[in-house]
Amino acid sequence: MGKLWVIFVTSISILLPFLCNSFSPETPTDRRVLVLLDDFAIKSSHSLYFNSLKSRGFDLDFKLADDPKIALQRYGQYLYDALILFCPSIDRFGGSIDLPAITNFVDSGHDLIIAADANASDLIRDVATESGVDFDEDPLAMVIDHTSYAVSETEGDHTLIASDDFIKSDVILGSKKIDAPVLFQGIGHSLNPANSMVLKVLSASSSAYSANPKSKLSTPPSLTGSAISLISIVQARNNARILITGSLSMFSNRFFRSGVQKAGSPTKHEKSGNEQFLTELSKWVFHERGHLKAVNVKHHKIGETDEPALYRINDELEYLVEIYEWSGTSWEPYISDDVQVQFYMMSPYVLKTLSNEKNGLYSTSFKVPDVYGVFQFKVEYQKLGYTSLSLSKQIPVRPYRHNEYERFIPAAYPYYGAAFSMMAGFFIFSFVHLYSK
Repeated sequence: MGKLWVIFVTSISILLPFLCNSFSPETPTDRRVLVLLDDFAIKSSHSLYFNSLKSRGFDLDFKLADDPKIALQRYGQYLYDALILFCPSIDRFGGSIDLPAITNFVDSGHDLIIAADANASDLIRDVATESGVDFDEDPLAMVIDHTSYAVSETEGDHTLIASDDFIKSDVILGSKKIDAPVLFQGIGHSLNPANSMVLKVLSASSSAYSANPKSKLSTPPSLTGSAISLISIVQARNNARILITGSLSMFSNRFFRSGVQKAGSPTKHEKSGNEQFLTELSKWVFHERGHLKAVNVKHHKIGETDEPALYRINDELEYLVEIYEWSGTSWEPYISDDVQVQFYMMSPYVLKTLSNEKNGLYSTSFKVPDVYGVFQFKVEYQKLGYTSLSLSKQIPVRPYRHNEYERFIPAAYPYYGAAFSMMAGFFIFSFVHLYSK
């Protein structure tokens, strides 16, 4: 018995740090992050990016990608909230991690960052394909741009791209404008047209193409122009978030500190936009921004406060819900004018836009339709960059009881008149027929 107690206490002491720092609906920001590296030298060469995560409270656990002891879960519990793959050349992960394990990790609502480069292995390409993007099939191809390259002392092969074609979304990239172009050097990818969840965050220019920079083109390149995505993001239906890029170098200290001048532009920036761009993007990926929650969903008759068990046709009712956005440290009221509620049975009978009280409270009122059955209050809210909200509450609607109808229905007055006029006419006809000579 004593040995069992020791084993129990030891297990709790091992698992408690993981469970305490895990992802929670009340504090949705990822906290414990597993970083898989090709080489521990990446830890120092990309230290500025890692330090920015640590300064925001993240607990980074660095491991070699082929470490035989690494695992994403133990005893059915995930040990990490997010996974960063800075190991583009790995052919096989160590421990219990493989492609299905990473897929299940994302399917469980956890987040993922994938950074590849010109040496990307088939395994990393497969992970990216599962996420909804396809890297160029040519293993020697890189993104080349002869008009939007970064000016340098040596002419080079124009594979060092200076791109400023960002997605237009404050929730994804922050409200502060990114003035300097972002440096990119690596492989491009295209979006899977069958996956509507994938978005381009940083696109190549119309003059870019993907090819081997060390050889002449013998056939037209498979990826050209703005179809080439340099960085893409995915938000799954379970609100898990993924970032995919073909340039590990863009996270490096060298690119963070490097000055940049885009070809054809007279402006030379002392510092590239990489640090600001990737820092803001990581805030979105790790749910420090754009994460919504809905609480206190209520409905009741006008003039009452208690929620009824059912409604009667033509009742006047009010629907209320509170929506908040996570700011990285606390929940703030979410302000928008495009949240709608449906009163639904097989199809929407009522569709109303909710009014906003500027404090997170959304409400509307409407009349129950003159149709009885089992209805649902439904809110299906999907907006670029925000986690989706799917709210549903079922409520039956009954017809009037026999003693709830009006004694005389105004719409039936013509029928009443027809009946009484018929009786009066029959009486007059009978009188005349019986007493006339």
